[in-house]
Amino acid sequence: MQSRRTRILLAVLVVAALTFLILDLRGGQGPFSGVRSFGANILGGLERGAATVFSPITSANAWWSTMRDQATQIETLSAENDRLRSELDTLTNDKARVAALDGLLKVSSVGGYRFVPAEVIAVGPTQDFAWTVTIDAGRNDGIEQDMTVINGQGLVGRVLKTTASTSTVVLLVDSSSAVGGRVATTEEIGIVAGTGQQDQLDFQLLDPNAVVRKGDALVTFGSKGGRPYAPGIPIGEIVEVKGTPGELTRSAVVRPYVDVSTLSVVGVVTRPPRVDPRDSVLARSSELPVAPSPAPLGGSGATSSAAPNQETPATKAGAKKAPSTQPTAPQQETAASPAPSPGTG
Repeated sequence: MQSRRTRILLAVLVVAALTFLILDLRGGQGPFSGVRSFGANILGGLERGAATVFSPITSANAWWSTMRDQATQIETLSAENDRLRSELDTLTNDKARVAALDGLLKVSSVGGYRFVPAEVIAVGPTQDFAWTVTIDAGRNDGIEQDMTVINGQGLVGRVLKTTASTSTVVLLVDSSSAVGGRVATTEEIGIVAGTGQQDQLDFQLLDPNAVVRKGDALVTFGSKGGRPYAPGIPIGEIVEVKGTPGELTRSAVVRPYVDVSTLSVVGVVTRPPRVDPRDSVLARSSELPVAPSPAPLGGSGATSSAAPNQETPATKAGAKKAPSTQPTAPQQETAASPAPSPGTG
């Protein structure tokens, strides 16, 4: 009996379900359209609520994957940025080095100076000198004490002492330095002395009646044998004249051509010119074509080059010592000149 009732109930439910399906499939505003809409609203709200509650959990995996990808991308871009910055710095340094070598070759080609190129590797006071630098060329490169040091702008200083692979250079601006100087336009001579300031030198005229003007250029007078100072090297420009003609002493303030705060590549003059170039370096160096530059220095003091005035240890060893043909007074400093400080040519 119980089984018969169950079968009847199941048949009624099946017929009712089929009836509901047929009526629902017909669409339109049927008897069940309201119920269907109500159910859809209820179920839609429940779905939206569940999605809101569980979305952080379901999207956590995707969020974590995205974060890992972004972190990896940031790390890659940072490494690439550091590499490009390093290459840019290297390129900038190489350009500055090539420009310094070009200027040095230009000065040497005009003045006839034979030199060994070197690079500044240290800056600091030494013994009784406040303004000194260390260069990466020494006795093994043919460098000796009291050789002249120049760069593309002019006179840098002189060699104070040497080791096998390095040399200490006293800069011209050091208060103990002094060099014979000549006014390019009037040929007046005097003593140029360092003041301990990197942008100022003092020029003491030997003739109190000499005519000097603001803007006049100074070049080295030259020492016997070209040591410690070779002749004709640009020193600086007069920016102020002190005193009037006829006074007991007259001096001038000189701004050096070389900026000692930006020294990089320098040249040590191992052989002075056979003939005093006088002011030809000052007047013509900017007009002549630049000789082909050697490759940038790689840390050694001397590099090989086709430039005729650049000397390497090999060429120096095979070269014969040139006879000194420095002009006699007044082009050459003598013992009659006022006694300068220890760095005087």
